[in-house]
Amino acid sequence: MDFDLRKLRYFVAVAEQRHFGRAAERLYIAQPVLSRQIRAFEQELSCTLLERTTRSVALTPAGEQLYREAQGLLAAVDAAVRRVHDVDRDVQRLVVAFSPGLHVSEAIRAFSARHPDVETDLIPVRWWEPDIPLRDGRAQVGYLRRPFDDSGMRTIPIGHESRVACMPATHPLAARGELTRADLDGEHMLDATTRRTASLEEKFELIAAGHGIAIVPLSVARAYSRADLVHLPLTDIPAIETCLVVPADRREKPVREFLDIAAATLRAS
Repeated sequence: MDFDLRKLRYFVAVAEQRHFGRAAERLYIAQPVLSRQIRAFEQELSCTLLERTTRSVALTPAGEQLYREAQGLLAAVDAAVRRVHDVDRDVQRLVVAFSPGLHVSEAIRAFSARHPDVETDLIPVRWWEPDIPLRDGRAQVGYLRRPFDDSGMRTIPIGHESRVACMPATHPLAARGELTRADLDGEHMLDATTRRTASLEEKFELIAAGHGIAIVPLSVARAYSRADLVHLPLTDIPAIETCLVVPADRREKPVREFLDIAAATLRAS
């Protein structure tokens, strides 16, 4: 089904603001116009996306799904437009996608020092679909943790990262020095099968509120360190492999040269 990308952008603004007035201000349009556009969009899709009250706006299950899909779709469209402009201006650009907590900045600096003529961008990936920016064209290279779909990809192993159990500081296990997987038996675990969160900020807020424990990479736990959370080593859970990843059909010179530089830089870090 074809639909207006402008209406999709309007919907995303309302979904992010959860308020028609604030979304209208962000979009620089009148609130009644925005309301009409969203209703027309719902009619085009033949489903209700938003539950409206006089004070709030909430996403329906269909709206939640569309919001998740729309973020990647709109990002891919924006990336395609940027590539068109780059071609028109004869600009070389390298875009690197990275998993939360992984630091690729040193490799970017080393690459930029040798290739100042290539513009570089970074985009974070969503933890449940890390390879998607490589598949939809938003990025040429990824610095990712397994697991991810590596079909049609060239992967270069870089190293391994341990995982830790993240829990409220008030949890009975929080005073332990380390844990095993058996220590977590019976605990409510926050993962993709029990509750998919839209962001790591949401996940850690839920943990701090006592909604469960999560097993996360050590670098992620450190990046989201806060006084009301603790993270403990898990002695019997395998470490996660980290990799440089590139679509197998990408052979551009900047991509090849970045892979060489990044592989050496990241392995040494």
